[in-house]
Amino acid sequence: MEYEWDEAKRLANLRKHGIDFTDVPAVFDGDIVTVEDDRYGYGEQRFVTFGLLQGRVIAVVHTEREDCTR
Repeated sequence: MEYEWDEAKRLANLRKHGIDFTDVPAVFDGDIVTVEDDRYGYGEQRFVTFGLLQGRVIAVVHTEREDCTR
């Protein structure tokens, strides 16, 4: 599986939360819980995945596009 993200959002997330999107794919290698986020009409199917990253539980909001997680 490939992963992609917006670089400006990656930098903002790193400053705000101390989590780098480049590290996030490791979350999907461990035990995870994924739920669909259907609270709003996002225009695409959206998911929230909970898992561990460097010993911390984090939530990853993502979409699936062909062979890519964004």
